Parts: sequence; C-alpha cells; structure tokens
Amino acid sequence: MRFAELVEVYEKIEGTTKRLEMTDYLVEFFRRTPVELLDKVVYMTQGKLYPDFVDVNLGIAEKLAVKAISKAYGISQDEVMKVLREKGDLGLTAEELAKRKTQASLFAKPLDIAEVYDKLDKIARSTGPGSQDLKMKLLSGLLSDASPKEAKYLLRMVTGKLRLGIADMTILDALTISFAGDKGKREAVERAYNLTSDLGDVAKTLANYGIDAIEKYHVKVGRPIRMMLAQRLSTAEEILEKLGGRAACEWKYDGERVQIHKYNDEVTLFTRRLENITSQYPDLLELSKKNIKAKEAIIEGEAVAVNPETGELLPFQLLMHRRRKYGIEEAAEKFPVNLFLFDALYIDGRDLTQAPYIERREALKKSVKESDEFRLAEALITDDPKEVEEFFEKAIAAGCEGLILKSEKGVYQAGARGWLWIKLKRSYQSKMIEPIDAVIVGAFTGRGRRSGVYGALLAAVYNRKRDVFTTICKVGSGFTDEDLEKLPEMLSPYKIEHVHPRVDSQMEADIWFTPALVIEIIGDELTLSPTHTSAYGEVKEGFGIAIRFPRFTGRWRQDKSPEDCTTVEEIVEMYKAQLKRIEE
Repeated sequence: MRFAELVEVYEKIEGTTKRLEMTDYLVEFFRRTPVELLDKVVYMTQGKLYPDFVDVNLGIAEKLAVKAISKAYGISQDEVMKVLREKGDLGLTAEELAKRKTQASLFAKPLDIAEVYDKLDKIARSTGPGSQDLKMKLLSGLLSDASPKEAKYLLRMVTGKLRLGIADMTILDALTISFAGDKGKREAVERAYNLTSDLGDVAKTLANYGIDAIEKYHVKVGRPIRMMLAQRLSTAEEILEKLGGRAACEWKYDGERVQIHKYNDEVTLFTRRLENITSQYPDLLELSKKNIKAKEAIIEGEAVAVNPETGELLPFQLLMHRRRKYGIEEAAEKFPVNLFLFDALYIDGRDLTQAPYIERREALKKSVKESDEFRLAEALITDDPKEVEEFFEKAIAAGCEGLILKSEKGVYQAGARGWLWIKLKRSYQSKMIEPIDAVIVGAFTGRGRRSGVYGALLAAVYNRKRDVFTTICKVGSGFTDEDLEKLPEMLSPYKIEHVHPRVDSQMEADIWFTPALVIEIIGDELTLSPTHTSAYGEVKEGFGIAIRFPRFTGRWRQDKSPEDCTTVEEIVEMYKAQLKRIEE
C-alpha cells in the first residue's frame, strides 16, 4: 500500500476541525488497509511506531533533520535553515524544498507504507557509534524518493511533531465502525484497549477475528493496564452517601503512581502515562523482586520519596530528581522511595479487574511480603463519617494528601474516572485552597517587562463526555522569570497554527498549542464566567466556570497525560461544594 494514500488521509484530517469528519476519513482508510499493515498505520497515525510502553521512540533533533534534508535535495544546510526560518516548521520546509527539486532522482520510486515504517523503525532503534550517520542516510534516502507532501509528514513523524489532532478515542471510534459493524460495541473495544494499552494490537485483533475476540480480551503481564482514576467530593458524608453508606478508606500518598509487572524474576515498572521507568527506580525494582511472592503479578502502588534519616514522607516534587538518564544511583541514595501498595489487577494467571475491591485487596495482601519500604497502603473500612475524618487527620499528619474512598464491591474500571473511587483532601473543605491540574492550550504574548516571552497561558480542563478540553482560566501569575524564559522553548514542540480540534475556546489566544503539558493551578475561588467554556451551561445557562485570580503553583505535572487532568465533572462538584459552604 502506497505511503501517498496515508498522506492523503493526513491532509484531509489536517484540513478539518470536525471530529466526525476525522472519524469518517479514518473509517474509509482502515477498511481498505491490508490487515498486516493495520497496526503500523494506527501507530503512525498516533505519531509513534509502537505503544507508549515500548521504549522505541522517534525524535530526531532539528540539526540532524536539517542535514538529512540538505543531503536529500543537494543544497546547503544554510539554505535549509533559511527556509526553516521562513516556514517555522521542518515539515513545511521539507515540502517546499522538495517542490524545488529540478530533477528527480534516477532511482526514485514510490514509497510504500511497509518500507517507510521499516526505515523509521531502523532510525528509531539506531544507537551508539555511527548511529547519527545511519539515521541521516536512512532519512535522506526516504526524502529522495518522497513527494513534497510525503516529505512534509515524514519530517513531522521523525521529529515527533505530527500534530494531526487525533485522539485515541477517535481512532477507537473509527475501528469500531470499520470492523465491528455496530457502534454499540464501542465499549468493548475501548475496554480491550484499556486492558493492554496497545491500540495497534486491538486494531489487528478486531480486523482479523472480529468483536468476539475483542470481548474475550484479557490483561497480559508486560503490557500496562490504563489506570483507574478517582472523582472528588468535599465531605466524608457526601462520599459515603455516594458509595452506598460504607467505604474502604485508603491514605492518598503524595508520590508517583506505579504499576508493577512481574513475570518470574523479570520486573517492569510503568507510570500512569504508560512510560517504562524501570531504569529510574533500581531500588524499587529490587524491592519488587524481593517482596512480591507471586510468580506473575500486576499490582499498583504509590512510590513516595522518604527522608533516609528519619523515614519521613517527602513531597512529590522531590521524586522528579529520579527522572533522569544519568546519576540514577546517586539520586536513589539521596532520594530513596517507599512503595505503598493499594491494588492487585492480576495474580498468577487470574485477571482480577472484574473482582470486587475487597477480593483484590485480599489477593494483594497474600501475594506480597510486607516490609518497612514495601507495604500495603493504610486502610480502614467504615460507615461512620467521624471515623473517616479521624483517619483523614492521621493521613494528613503523616504527610499524605488525604484519602481515597472506594466502593467495597467496586471493580477496577481500567482507564475510567468513575464514582467507585472518590478523593477527599483537606483543601476541598474551604473555597479553592485545593489546586487543579490543567492543560496548556494557548498563550498570550507578553508586554512591558514580559515583552518577548509569554505574558499568560490559556489553561483548560477535560470534558470526558465530549472528549474535548474546555478553558477555565488565563493564568499569568506565579511564574518566575526563569519559568517565563523557558516557556517558549518548552511549548515549542506543541505549537500549531490554529485552535486545536479538541479545544473548546471562546477566547482567541495569540498562540495555540496541542494539549500536552499539564500544570498545577490554584486560585481564590471558582466563579461563573461568560467567557470560559468549562462546564458551559451546566450550572447556569450562558455561563461556564472559571478560576478567579488563578496562579501557577510551580508544579509541572509531567506524570500526567492531558486526559488525566482535572475533569469538568470535578470542577462542577467543587463549585457546588463551594456554594454549599457559602450558604452555611
């Protein structure tokens, strides 16, 4: 199958802001894609070559890309840089220079998808001495055979800037329509994806074996399960009522959530964003090998930094010192971690995701050997709000964020944010002391002292029902001069020419971004707004909900994907709780 056919679809998708049209384009293409290529097409459309948990990534640096373009088109690197400065985009630069070619290569041949994927794979896997030359040779070879449009998307792929605006949920919709023949099967297809986090595998299974095989999908050690998330309410009484009058309460630790996969003596650690962080936690790796008794297991816990001298729990930010390629052993010694376990999803051949919480907790307890550094999260089962409050105070005193209250009979809802888990934090109990996690979708150019940098950012929260990000504030406070200097560079990979298809905004930002980076924001209170689109019309017709006097807390949430940020449902609940307190 020709690569040009895939590029034609990308052009159509890039030319629309309507999600239904994007879905229609994908459906038409998926249906005529050979099954053996379907997983590759899906990954490439996601802007990658493999699922997130496979540590093979494209991401060629600009300097190397410029060399490859220069070699492919027989022009100087200075000329390439001149066009790049005009276009501001390597893809558009390659497209323009490909158009200028005076003579096609004698050996040029039409590119096919399998060939392109294979060479991109070799580029991504090339490491060590001579790897840069090999990457340049492979890329320049592809560019020599590529049409201008193909060159544009090749450069965007290899530099990690495909920017099609297609969410995983849109691809799932298209796959369901293409191969299940019934939109009602969408839930089963999404569940299969949530259990293994591999959209390509789901696509091939569905195309090859149909919906019956998808409905029999099960978890597999080594492929991370998309993590279950919690809603939030402001009082113990509200939460207990929501959970049927009784709940399992667990301390909510201020750390990094980790999913541990063990197969015999092999252990792999994944984050909530499905990243493989095994190499960054050698101490946690050894603790897992030593303390997990089961031969095969998938369990979850919170890795928390501790003071090596006192055992005191330390804030989340200190864990970011562990996110490095070098000096890991020194960082592990300076910032050791304890792991607090709270769920078992798979033990020795048994999928526990559909088992009730109580059963999963018991299986977890039986499958591990507890120690000071590796133990179950503190827990309490009660129907008494006063006991919840007392347990809450103990958690706060120990350095935790609060509590997670869970339904005793609740299953593990992979990839979902439901009402079976509900957060209770101290700061929910007065106006807006509790920060939210918001994703950056736009920026406004600075003036005066901030001339030349961004003066403020447009931040949004996630509307899960609509699969869009709705604006909640324009934040310019809380940033240091160093932050302001770094922002343009940090946000550069996500810069786009127009509002993203998944962003719902009535404000007109000076610069738009693909929703990617999550930051923590605090404010004085939540208020009704005719300008912002978060929860628009849900509390009052013609109004959304916004943050009054928002400010950046200084905390970048690299551990969260855009879809993991605060949801519209949570914002509505926080606003209602705020109103209730005012009335009281």
